[in-house]
Amino acid sequence: MTVTASESRDAIGPGEISSEELVVWRMLQRAQVRITRLLETDLLVEHDLALASYDVLTQLSEAPERRLRMNDLAERVLLSRSGLTRLIDRLQRDGLVQREACASDARGLFAVLTDAGALRLAEATPTYLRGIRTRFLDVLDADELRQCAAMLTKLFPDAAER
Repeated sequence: MTVTASESRDAIGPGEISSEELVVWRMLQRAQVRITRLLETDLLVEHDLALASYDVLTQLSEAPERRLRMNDLAERVLLSRSGLTRLIDRLQRDGLVQREACASDARGLFAVLTDAGALRLAEATPTYLRGIRTRFLDVLDADELRQCAAMLTKLFPDAAER
C-alpha cells in the first residue's frame, strides 16, 4: 500500500512536519541560496555589481521615469528600509542612482536610475540572464518548469506580478 503525502501529513500533529517534508524544505532553501550565490559571483566578477544592486537597478529601470519612492523600492527588492538606504548610498557614490526629493511629500525620497546606472545594468543583464539559463532553466525540462511555476504560484499567488 502506498501512502500519499496528504495521508502522511494527517498522521503528524499540528505544528510538526515529517522528516521527508523537512528534507524538501531544506532542499528548497539550499537551491535558492546556491543559485543566488552563483549569480552574485558572476555579477561581481564580471561587472563589480552585487546581486542586490542589480535588483535595485532593474526595479528602477522598469519603473515609470526610472524612479521609485524608497519605501516602494525596499518592498520590491525585499530589503529593510535601512538596508536599502545603505545600498542606495553605495550606488549613489558610484553614480548609478541619485536621490530626489518628493514634491508632494517633503519627507519622501525617490531613488532614480542615472544614465550610468542604466548602462551598467545593460552591460550586466546578459551575465545575469546567462546565469539563470545555465543554472536553472536549462536544468529543467518544459514540464518541470511549468510544474515549478504552478507550485510557486500556489505558494505566492501575487509573486508573478513583480
